[in-house]
Amino acid sequence: MSQDTAAAEFAARLRELKERSGLSYGVLAKRLHMSTSTLHRYCNGDAVPAEYAPVERLARLCKAGPGELVELHRRWVLADAARGRKGAPAEAAAPASGEAVAPASEAPATDPGAGAAETQPAAPDDGPPQDEVPEVTDSDAPRPASRPRRRTRTAVLAGIAVAAVLGGVTLGLSLSGGGETDGDGRKGPVGAANAGDGAGEDVTASPSPSASPSTSPSAGKKEKGAPSTSASPSAAPPEAAKGGAGQADAVPLTVRTAPYTWEDPCSQRYLIDRAPGEVPPPPLEQDVPAWTSAVGAVSSGGQYVQLTVQGTGAETVVVEGLTVRVAGKRSPLAWNDFAMGYPGVGCGGNVPTRSFTVALDAARPVVTPESGHRDFPFKVSESDPEIYYIKADASAYDVSWSLELKWSSGSRSGTLTLDDKGRPFRTSGNNGRPAYEFPLGGEKWVPEGTTKLE
Repeated sequence: MSQDTAAAEFAARLRELKERSGLSYGVLAKRLHMSTSTLHRYCNGDAVPAEYAPVERLARLCKAGPGELVELHRRWVLADAARGRKGAPAEAAAPASGEAVAPASEAPATDPGAGAAETQPAAPDDGPPQDEVPEVTDSDAPRPASRPRRRTRTAVLAGIAVAAVLGGVTLGLSLSGGGETDGDGRKGPVGAANAGDGAGEDVTASPSPSASPSTSPSAGKKEKGAPSTSASPSAAPPEAAKGGAGQADAVPLTVRTAPYTWEDPCSQRYLIDRAPGEVPPPPLEQDVPAWTSAVGAVSSGGQYVQLTVQGTGAETVVVEGLTVRVAGKRSPLAWNDFAMGYPGVGCGGNVPTRSFTVALDAARPVVTPESGHRDFPFKVSESDPEIYYIKADASAYDVSWSLELKWSSGSRSGTLTLDDKGRPFRTSGNNGRPAYEFPLGGEKWVPEGTTKLE
């Protein structure tokens, strides 16, 4: 789907909700804590929000139902992904445009469209063109006067060549040094499941493909930036080869992990090793990652993780299941407990589709679908993403945990590790901990249950 089409369909959904609410742009913008012009641009399709949180708040203000929320999120994912694809050609073209610094008029004629991005570091290896010296030398000047100019130009070209070679070596090392080795003996970049994360959404999937390697060697098929291998690349789907070097090694889906999503403010709590007077007021949902990092907060009693899974091409990818991996269990944190919901302010919401629960206190926690909801497997592609909501509960332990997503596509298969930017998720029980709430319009945290409601 093109960027214009995806953005237009997303904007149409926003306009439909706005018109149905009967509220003006000014009123909605004030309640959403954004400018009227920004909201107007979103609804006109002139811009796509970098985060989903304000979109969800707008939808809830406009009384959107559970199905509408899921569909709106799907359209936002497509619009956000299309926006990223539109920016890619410009970035890829940047190195090519940088080559114009060199005297292109003196270089031999070549096809400017053939592998500009891939062959750029090797271009200076050919040395200066043979007709370089005659052009530099001034035929009307005495011979001795031309030599310093020729030396200067040669030195400059030599410096450019050295810099380009060093850049090529660095690029080669960066391409071959990182990542997990898949079953074909090729390396995929760590975080290959990541796709354009917006602020507040942590993209932390680490690929670990497990396709069985082929025993037949493949001569002359070494990918640029990949280590030497005897495995055949035939396991990679044809679509993966599109787009140049590196694409064939990538897993065929991306996962956007949001470990600080709120099911609703009323049910969200955090344990913090600080006195109430040292803790700032509850944040807006889109500011939660920065807020929790600043105060060292840990999810209290439960954690709500949102996973947005999308294919990278037209081929279908089967998401076969999610597995819980517990990294450690300890006694619950003896910290103060802070509620994010304002006392007396109602919190509504329904259980969205694709919702699952995890009982972290169990000896072997498993991902279980909510009552009435489908279980895995599911199918995804570039135009048909899926959103999974994982609600993990803990009361008796302080648990460090992560998720493993198993996928398959044709003859390829693998596992992605989903966590919090390379660290396990952390959820702690809060039984018996001092609890605090923040009154609406108040100035400080007070013991929970002491706020006088009018």
